[in-house]
Amino acid sequence: MKNTAITFKDAKKNRQKLSMLTAYDYSTAKLMDQSGIHGILVGDSLGMVMLGYKDTLAVTMEDMLHHTRAVARGAKNSLIVADMPFLSYHTGINEAVTNAGRLIKEGGAQAVKLEGGSSFCKEIEAITRASIPVMAHLGLTPQSIHTFGGFKVQGKTQEAAQALLNDAREVEASGAFALVLECVPEKLAKKISEALSIPTIGIGAGAGCDGQILVYQDMIGMYSDFTPKFVKQYINVGTQMKQAFASYIEEVQEGIFPQKEHTFSIEDSVIDQLY
Repeated sequence: MKNTAITFKDAKKNRQKLSMLTAYDYSTAKLMDQSGIHGILVGDSLGMVMLGYKDTLAVTMEDMLHHTRAVARGAKNSLIVADMPFLSYHTGINEAVTNAGRLIKEGGAQAVKLEGGSSFCKEIEAITRASIPVMAHLGLTPQSIHTFGGFKVQGKTQEAAQALLNDAREVEASGAFALVLECVPEKLAKKISEALSIPTIGIGAGAGCDGQILVYQDMIGMYSDFTPKFVKQYINVGTQMKQAFASYIEEVQEGIFPQKEHTFSIEDSVIDQLY
């Protein structure tokens, strides 16, 4: 069954936990889709894990469109959500709607995600009015790392926790169909989840959320620059890849690869007539 913004809402009503992962290319998205993942986020995290940037701020709309198109070709049943990159919705409602529309029309996404709370409720309202589902994102919002002073847990004081709860209620009222909570204390994330009728998707926010999301390179050990505390590594593909690369290099140097079964034949008579 095709996952949609509606099935995400229904999952919360039915107390069904939602699973999401990031993906940025056709092959990975196809594997995830075949595995039964509910949603795939084409995250601006691609700036770090795919393009090698130190943060997400340098990611452009063209980057997002390029990778979203690739994911859309591979995933048929998962809900494809595309991140709206830094400054794609910050300078006015018209630009926000236009860029969200590009991710749907040109990228093939079925929903967009944007960071921020009450400050962007007008943008959420306008985008949803254009018939584009919006996933909101609160807590540690990576596009605001300079404001936060780095990648830090959010909502730890009473004032900050109340502000997060207020923002969550406001983005829901503005039309968001789901809410990502990133790096939020577990009890606060549970409180927010219980206060909303829309599903919360946690990343570093505990088991009380209605679903979970991880960056796929983190959970399979492909991204080694750093590993967040909230990541569970299910397999270390990075180590296996390096071992395979090393074996390939060794076999090429020693003449072991390629062998006859890896090559194509030609009649000797053809070769003998060459000059």
